[in-house]
Amino acid sequence: MDDLYREFELRRKDFPSLDRTYNGHVLAYFDGPGGTQVPKAVMDAVTAYFTNCNANSHGYFVTTMESDRLIAEARNAVAAFLGAEGGNTISFGQNMTTLNYALSRAMERSLRPGDEVLITQLDHEANRGPWLRLRERGVIVREVKLLPNGTLNMDDFRKKITENTRLVAMGFSSNALGTVNDVATVRRWTYDVGAYLSVDAVHYAPHFSIDVKSLGVDFLLCSAYKFYGPHVGILYAREGLLEQLDCERVCTQDHKAPYRIETGTLNHEGIAGVKAAIEYISTYGKGNTLREKLVSAMEKISSYEHELALYTYKNLGDIPGVTIYGPHFDGSRRAPTISFTLEGHDPIQVCKHLNEKGILAWDGHFYAIRPVEILGLLESGGLTRIGISLYNTKEEVDRLVDAVKGLSAR
Repeated sequence: MDDLYREFELRRKDFPSLDRTYNGHVLAYFDGPGGTQVPKAVMDAVTAYFTNCNANSHGYFVTTMESDRLIAEARNAVAAFLGAEGGNTISFGQNMTTLNYALSRAMERSLRPGDEVLITQLDHEANRGPWLRLRERGVIVREVKLLPNGTLNMDDFRKKITENTRLVAMGFSSNALGTVNDVATVRRWTYDVGAYLSVDAVHYAPHFSIDVKSLGVDFLLCSAYKFYGPHVGILYAREGLLEQLDCERVCTQDHKAPYRIETGTLNHEGIAGVKAAIEYISTYGKGNTLREKLVSAMEKISSYEHELALYTYKNLGDIPGVTIYGPHFDGSRRAPTISFTLEGHDPIQVCKHLNEKGILAWDGHFYAIRPVEILGLLESGGLTRIGISLYNTKEEVDRLVDAVKGLSAR
């Protein structure tokens, strides 16, 4: 493991922002679940797009054709990252939330009053709000219950998937509690009743390899700015499925996948950065193809982040007054995200204290307001969240733990 630590510490040089200081401290970025830092390779790709081929799409001159080619290459890179059939299954948008609203509006046209959609109490509102709005149309939207340990009640889940269920929308991993959900089992249950499965992988994609074909999901959404890229949303739609949906679009928009759900001109420079981010991740792995390199890289990244998160979990948990929420690090798969409360100090106070020591952490509900509400923490300010990304180190964790200890002793 020491060799792995050394390798990842050496790669910190790839991220220019890691050199920034505040209050005399080098910044320690534990805010990754809200958006990761960006390697120079991604910055260079965005700059290169503006420098060389900044043009709109679908023309017959050099810069527009280069833009089209780059966007196509980016779709293929995302397909490799997700294990998808090809670039024709990858759509881009402003962010995951916007794409999910577009997906729900498209699905709405095939749903009838009395049809059922199933969501969970664990999810980010971006994977709840777009489906909750269907209640206005007479669609029955049910919730899967959250258990006190931060996991979904799978007995309740199974019971609520019925012959009337048309779609299940669930998260792959909780951005608030780090829970990793059993998507494969839910997929089997949805097959039994012929329901679609849509998965929010925004918090999962930065930490684990994904194989959408193996999982058999119908839709999967993620955000590139959570895995070292720009602010671009991504939608995977199973091959042939997007054409079956009545997506909102102007008459001049290409009616085929993956363009069918995209509206207007895309964020070309951001998409150039998405491609670069995926290629950057691949440099951590080995293999003959981009997909092989990405799978290898994500296995290595997962191993490193898990060990560092376990170290964080144990040391934070030993501090008097600290309560950590979510599943234990007991060998099961868990995202490297640790949320806690500190007795006598609300999360805003904790994060302000950490900030003065150059330690960046989030407070509140992180737009996953429902699980924080269910756990009874909303009125007291929610949680303090620590996210481990591939550029974090043990030394940074030690600084974090010392800072929380100091506040705990007050």
